[in-house]
Amino acid sequence: MTAAPLFFSEYAEGSSNNKYLEIYNPTSSAVSLDGYGFPSVSNGGDGSTHEYWQAFPAGALIGAGDVYVIAHPSADPSILDQSDHTHQYLSNGDDGYALVYGSESAYEVIDRIGDFGADPGAGWPVAGIADGTKDHTLVRKLAVTAGNADWSVSSGTTAADSEWIVLPQNTWDHLGSRGSSDPSGLTPDAGGETGGSGSSGNAGAGAGTAAPLFFSEYAEGSSNNK
Repeated sequence: MTAAPLFFSEYAEGSSNNKYLEIYNPTSSAVSLDGYGFPSVSNGGDGSTHEYWQAFPAGALIGAGDVYVIAHPSADPSILDQSDHTHQYLSNGDDGYALVYGSESAYEVIDRIGDFGADPGAGWPVAGIADGTKDHTLVRKLAVTAGNADWSVSSGTTAADSEWIVLPQNTWDHLGSRGSSDPSGLTPDAGGETGGSGSSGNAGAGAGTAAPLFFSEYAEGSSNNK
């Protein structure tokens, strides 16, 4: 069988244990996660393979056009409310994760956050931001429709060529749905990082993304025909 084009749509390395991975299913059918995994390395690896193998719970599914959230079990309740399962050992910024299809001994890499190479230090740069995977939330740009096994291409070197929008730590506004208020990823926030209008801090709990409403018609007619 061929892997479905699932990919990481969001990642958070928040304060304390406020960490999660979000995976998106862009297809029109539910996808069983049997046969998929999210292996990792801790503080760098040998460049060729994972250190730790993580499989999804038996029977796990991602609905059509839906997301699947893996959260730290001690994350903020607003994160856990969106989670589909918990995993104790999520990244501190320098732990690479892959989304793969196959078995522990033989798999195809579909997507990555970080890589399995040498320890990058505190974190990997993303969109030209040093340590972008540390103390930030990453949201995949809406233009991205499939995973990328080459992290150096996915992470990019500028806000324009990166596949990711880098938001301040503890920004959880987009968690649980595929989307961003700034799909271009080119709007600088007050901290100089690339991002949209998402709020930061634990106040992110419960905040939502605005629906794309707009004025569709206007009339300034005779009398009161307005």
